[in-house]
Amino acid sequence: MRTARLLFAALATLALAGCNETRFESPLGDNIETCDVAWKGLWVPDEERKDEAADAAFFVDHECRFHVLDQPERGAPFKQVHIPVNFVHDGGNHYVVVSDAQLKGLVKLDPPYGVAPAPEKSFFFARYRLRGDQLELFEVDSERVARLILDAKIEGTISKTATELHVYVRGNRQQMLEIVRNNAIFSSKPMKLRRSEQSVESLEKDLIQAQRKEQP
Repeated sequence: MRTARLLFAALATLALAGCNETRFESPLGDNIETCDVAWKGLWVPDEERKDEAADAAFFVDHECRFHVLDQPERGAPFKQVHIPVNFVHDGGNHYVVVSDAQLKGLVKLDPPYGVAPAPEKSFFFARYRLRGDQLELFEVDSERVARLILDAKIEGTISKTATELHVYVRGNRQQMLEIVRNNAIFSSKPMKLRRSEQSVESLEKDLIQAQRKEQP
């Protein structure tokens, strides 16, 4: 599940068990691309979080296909899960978009909370910034989005308990674009990843060896 959280932070990334999430009714505008070639390569957490490689690594191959490197359990080989993702470039800002339907191969997702009838699919957004071999991913701040709904600045629903906040934003593609243009809905603190010179096979081998050494 931690892999899923970090992915949603990029695609952003969320902790669906006892945490926050924001889903959107429509994709982000009409000018959606299936590839950003600058994403090609193997991405792992920056040096401060390199011990979390099994949780956060993903690989974009030469055909621009996005693969999450999921380690089902410590010491086990990677399972490469292909996730179709999309990219939007608008006004100097860059976004990644993924539908919840496309994430079924990675994690089990319930339908959006408090929405009836349940939509066939909904969408996660994240903003990103690329600086050479560093990728910064800014997830949606669900509390900020919830406040916009409460203030009637955007339309949507909110489901909140003591430990969870589920937000669903209504609107068409153009309205989604206006929301990100006119509101600071993304976290100001990014998750940072770096492009690794290792191969996926080399990363897997090094990680498994390190994990085995930690065993009593």
